[in-house]
Amino acid sequence: MDDEKGKPLFQKVALIGIGLIGSSLARAIKKKALASEVVTCARSEATRNTVEKLGLVDAVYDSPAEAVRDADLVILCTPVSTYDDLAAAMAPSLKAGAIVSDVGSVKESVIRDVGQHLPDGVHFVPGHPIAGTEHSGPEAGFAELFEGRWCILTPVVGTDARAIEKVSNFWAALGSMVEIMTPHRHDKVLAITSHLPHLIAYTIVGTATDLEETDQNDVIKFSAGGFRDFTRIAASDPIMWRDVFLNNREAVLEMLQRFTEDLTVLQRAVRWGEGDVLEDLFRRTREVRRGIVDAHQAGTFDAREPDDELKK
Repeated sequence: MDDEKGKPLFQKVALIGIGLIGSSLARAIKKKALASEVVTCARSEATRNTVEKLGLVDAVYDSPAEAVRDADLVILCTPVSTYDDLAAAMAPSLKAGAIVSDVGSVKESVIRDVGQHLPDGVHFVPGHPIAGTEHSGPEAGFAELFEGRWCILTPVVGTDARAIEKVSNFWAALGSMVEIMTPHRHDKVLAITSHLPHLIAYTIVGTATDLEETDQNDVIKFSAGGFRDFTRIAASDPIMWRDVFLNNREAVLEMLQRFTEDLTVLQRAVRWGEGDVLEDLFRRTREVRRGIVDAHQAGTFDAREPDDELKK
């Protein structure tokens, strides 16, 4: 709720796309009473039918232009490769003073693709909630997804301060911790904390699938915790992650090169039996893990599941 006389933060919120993140937003907005009206749009008739059956929103449209009409807040919740066309389609229907945001995992390309289409008087506050699961679709969402997780906002210089404040308050009301960062720094930080780990996970699982059939069967049968965790990450939405790598290629390639160099050092240590090098690395990385656990950022990003490590 807004601080002003108990009114909702927004009268109308339009969610463009309603997969895991979009449907979780719809549920959370309703639960927290952050808007008087929540609407969405989806290309697929099957998805629209599912959304109506689940009762996630007040109205569902097949056109982004219809969905954003009279909306105070518009949030793009689709793969970032769709943003350019969506922004162009909805721009004529945006009212003066509306705020446009998003949930994309890259920010510099989003600002380029969306910003060029927005009319004067419409405020753009890009965002990235660092939360999710390997599941997708409107059925996969849940209202607690954002609780205790970071949401990074990356407004460009000159963005209306009140618009930034309203988006920040919105995410805080959903239970998120909010950080404001430059788009460039966001893309560089996320390249190492999120994008590279996903690339590694896809590669490791891909390597396993290329083994001889008998070896592959044993890999699946005897998957221990480490490989099982990689398969969970590698099960993430392939279209979303394709777009992430293509739209943050420079930062990802930089971090991939650094990782490759570090991997070469580790390979040498294993080859030559340099146990002190291995132990030093393992001790340092263990401390990083402890820091992540202490910051309550460990686990599955599913707030409904207990984080066993926090109990140790």
